[in-house]
Amino acid sequence: MEKESIAVGLDIGTTKIVAMIGKKNEYGKLEILGVGKSKSLGVARGVVNNITQTIQSIQQAVHEAEVDSGYKIKDVVVGIAGQHIRSIQHSDYISRSNPEEVISENDIDLLINQVHKLAMLPGEEIIHVLPQEFKIDGQAEIKEPIGMYGGRLESSFHVVVGQASSIRNVGRCIKSSGLDLSGLTLEPLASADAVLSQEEKEAGVALIDIGGGTTDLAIFKDGIIRHTAVIPFGGNVITDDIKEGCSIIEKQAELLKVKFGSAWPGENKDNEIVSIPGLRGREPKEISLKNLSKIIHARVVEIIDQVFTEIKSYGHEDPRKKLIAGIVLTGGGAQLKHIKQLVEYITGMDTRIGYPNEHLAGNSDEEISSPLYATAVGLVMNSIRNNTTSAVPFNQTEVEKVVPVQMQQKEAVAETNHYEEEIIEEEVPKKVEQAKTVSTEGRMKKSFFDKYIDKIKEFLDNAE
Repeated sequence: MEKESIAVGLDIGTTKIVAMIGKKNEYGKLEILGVGKSKSLGVARGVVNNITQTIQSIQQAVHEAEVDSGYKIKDVVVGIAGQHIRSIQHSDYISRSNPEEVISENDIDLLINQVHKLAMLPGEEIIHVLPQEFKIDGQAEIKEPIGMYGGRLESSFHVVVGQASSIRNVGRCIKSSGLDLSGLTLEPLASADAVLSQEEKEAGVALIDIGGGTTDLAIFKDGIIRHTAVIPFGGNVITDDIKEGCSIIEKQAELLKVKFGSAWPGENKDNEIVSIPGLRGREPKEISLKNLSKIIHARVVEIIDQVFTEIKSYGHEDPRKKLIAGIVLTGGGAQLKHIKQLVEYITGMDTRIGYPNEHLAGNSDEEISSPLYATAVGLVMNSIRNNTTSAVPFNQTEVEKVVPVQMQQKEAVAETNHYEEEIIEEEVPKKVEQAKTVSTEGRMKKSFFDKYIDKIKEFLDNAE
């Protein structure tokens, strides 16, 4: 019997860390087996700034997901975000020695390796190289060059670049939590997988993922990723403004935002007031909902303006680059009341809220189909594509003695090196077998992705 492929995604956000275990059911939909969630300590604006706290938060989320699902997690696909992420457009070509031979996978690998040698700013590394279109001897708009004849093979690439130290810190946290890193994906790309349809990607769409610490943007046109950006503001900045503007504590500010907040101040009447308990026996505080909405509105307008500037820099006003499907909002910030109407008002583009339920099995928990979990669902889908078995069922003896999380960490760190060697040896033949059937786009993503993961593993091993 074929081994069941169980996938695990780990979304390390600024406000929460989510570990999600899932598998494909017989209808090709994603069945979520378990979810673990913990408050994210040690992460600010998508970047790890306290290793110890981040490890503890990861372990808590992973432990919850394991208990919820009855599976033991071995490795995870992790989302990368943060203000250090930037993207560039790059074109490159190779001249083939024998134009009479058909273009093969080796030619494409050669072109990929050439892009990989691009000179980056100090401390930066390439995370993703996403192919756009190929040109063969001047013939443009070729999506699949393998099997064609030609002397000059050219392609345009969307290259995503990030700070090497930030990425290695994430790798260190994963390894110290007793897990293996099986994949790295840019968070806006994971969210896009979860909430966008292929039709939208073809027509042209901008995905805006409003998280706690960052707002991520991914633009698609003709089914190809055209632009990505990470804006270093999110829902937490709105909470901070409410805290300062109303002179209340953060917990109360967050509750006010979620329960009574609106991005459109016109709808609240002047006499609508909410009362907040005072601290340590002090008088309760009365807050006008109109003022609350004004504070939220000002900050949301600033975030949307920055995103719209990025959309314009992609060239949205050019008729050929027009985004016919408009904007899709997702992430926790998309749950803010009237944000859809405000985005439509500022940008003049059609807008909808993106829920990840299109890819989920019918019996999925309602909570999981919230925009809040879009990135985690996308990461699980990414893990499924890698075809790994990232989690195995606990057998009876293991269930009886579920090891405390801290002990798991110590044992796992000691075993990781040995375990990594085994995994790498096992996977090599599989990759060779699969190579024949993988498309050019798939190969590009895979080859870069494999090199990058190996690089990080090597760095972590040497660091010890």
